[in-house]
Amino acid sequence: MKLHELRPAQGATHKVKRIGRGDGSGHGGTSTKGTKGAQARTGYKRKMAHEGGQMPIQRRIPKRGFNNIHRVEYKVLNVGQLEQLAEKYGITEFSLENLYINNLIGQTDKVKILGNGELKGKYTFKVNAVSDKAKGAIEAAGGTIEIVK
Repeated sequence: MKLHELRPAQGATHKVKRIGRGDGSGHGGTSTKGTKGAQARTGYKRKMAHEGGQMPIQRRIPKRGFNNIHRVEYKVLNVGQLEQLAEKYGITEFSLENLYINNLIGQTDKVKILGNGELKGKYTFKVNAVSDKAKGAIEAAGGTIEIVK
């Protein structure tokens, strides 16, 4: 084999599609762009959400309410649930790390404890927020609360 006999593998190369070089090329005339109009012109870019003159969907659908960008989403746990979780997982300290290790919350979740139910055991809490009723129930049972930001 000599250097001038080298060829690319079969099917490795493709013929260049020469557009707009006359009718004999098979891609002359309108150059595969259909007929006239903005889409046949150079520099055409479809406008986002443009529906050809029809009223766009984001204008047809009515708007309701608003989304508060400052809202803080909490994973809510009631005092009654905590008693069950303590028995099931053997937890005495309810910290974000312990809850994450036991697959009770996600890694970036914030936790708030609410006061529904009864608390019998003495537990320590390191969470993001606590309601007043839950705080009273925890302290009445002899537990401690630390708010983590």
